[in-house]
Amino acid sequence: MRLSLPLLLLLLGAWAIPGGLGDRAPLTATAPQLDDEEMYSAHMPAHLRCDACRAVAYQMWQNLAKAETKLHTPNFGGRRELSESVYTDVLDRSCSRNWQDYGVREVDQVKRLTGPGLSEGPEPSISVMVTGGPWPTRLSRTCLHYLGEFGEDQIYEAHQQGQGALESLLCGGPQGACSEKVSATREEL
Repeated sequence: MRLSLPLLLLLLGAWAIPGGLGDRAPLTATAPQLDDEEMYSAHMPAHLRCDACRAVAYQMWQNLAKAETKLHTPNFGGRRELSESVYTDVLDRSCSRNWQDYGVREVDQVKRLTGPGLSEGPEPSISVMVTGGPWPTRLSRTCLHYLGEFGEDQIYEAHQQGQGALESLLCGGPQGACSEKVSATREEL
């Protein structure tokens, strides 16, 4: 492979310029060190339940919104509204979907569930995400738990009020996975 003279000079110059390629610290990343509960428990670890709830709310909202866009006839208010049988089916499929896009990564010594709908602020320049394993099953079980706890009707009503309302229903409230009381208890452990 032959490099052209201008390209070769550009590469050599970048190494010689202060702050160029040669002065950067090497980027390194390691996989999160998972404890026994995170590796072997059948249930979602307590410190990841808020992230899991938010992931479930996001997927439910996305799937319901996608189903609504496929409707050809809006209701009297101009909104597209799913029938009970359709939104029940969509929510059931949301829970049985492939959750392989989700996993755990460690940023600033804090383990977080990551995946679609879970970004908060700037992404780290480099990180390692552990996917697969128990995470898809745990997320599916979490989703089924919320379907059983709230029911399809209440979840769809919250969806119609917006993504934030759905997340508040599932994850908020005094006993919700993302409540301040639950978060404070988690930090004490």
